[in-house]
Amino acid sequence: MGNSVLERLARHASVMKTLSLPRGRHRLHAMPTSCGYEISSDGYDWDGLKRGQTAFTVLQHTVAGAGHLRYERRRYRVKAGETMLVIVPHNHRYWVEAGGRWEYFWISMYGQEALRIHRTILAATGPVLQLRPETTEQLARCALRYIEGEGETPGAASAIAYEAAMALFDDVFGSHPASEGDETIHRRVVQHILAHLDKPLTVADLADFAGFSRAHFTRIFTENEGVPPAEFVAQERMRRAATLLVSDATISVKDAASLVGFDDPNYFAKAFRRVYGTSPTEFRTTGMYASAKPEPGSG
Repeated sequence: MGNSVLERLARHASVMKTLSLPRGRHRLHAMPTSCGYEISSDGYDWDGLKRGQTAFTVLQHTVAGAGHLRYERRRYRVKAGETMLVIVPHNHRYWVEAGGRWEYFWISMYGQEALRIHRTILAATGPVLQLRPETTEQLARCALRYIEGEGETPGAASAIAYEAAMALFDDVFGSHPASEGDETIHRRVVQHILAHLDKPLTVADLADFAGFSRAHFTRIFTENEGVPPAEFVAQERMRRAATLLVSDATISVKDAASLVGFDDPNYFAKAFRRVYGTSPTEFRTTGMYASAKPEPGSG
């Protein structure tokens, strides 16, 4: 394997450590649920829509063999050296083919910050990652610490989970500095978004406009703006709608919705309420715009 930590972890196979800690009144934002090292064959099959409604993440690194992943409308073969990241509940399924063998270690976790970090990574990379060897080693070390008895208190368990999440984040976003050319293109993309909020603005279309792959585009955009492109577009649409509603009394709510890319005024009203806590009509009447700004994650 060429990885001493991974070799130590593999010696525990097959093992699963379930971490069930009292949550108490003080919710920690990155907490483990389970981890382990497993060698699976026929019959191993998980459906991301049939694992309950409590959100959690699965970070699973392939050591040997391969597994299959259907993620939304795409199929992947997760090979040795590749890492799978999924969030439950979600439209995905992963399994071992007939006669196949999948050797891997995993860490599952829940919590607001763990979910936020992993969603940001998924937006940038998709569900299959090629991590640096040192990142894989650090993730294996986190799993090994749980298995060998660390993380028996909520604080200690959360610290290890957060370390794993941050190792993944640094691998995806910390080792790819944007070039001056990337930053220039990024500014052009932002200008394009702001000029076309009334038009469809998919991530794939924006990546094509930038001339980047979707993964590279999302990575660069998220580094510059702090949020993935789809979230940025949603925020800017709500900001533009709020400005239109309070600055021009002649614009109807339906027209404001159309000017920021919503064909359905009812859906626009629901999205607006999620962000500002009130309907577009009430917002206009009370003139709340001065104090109300979309927060990251809104829209």
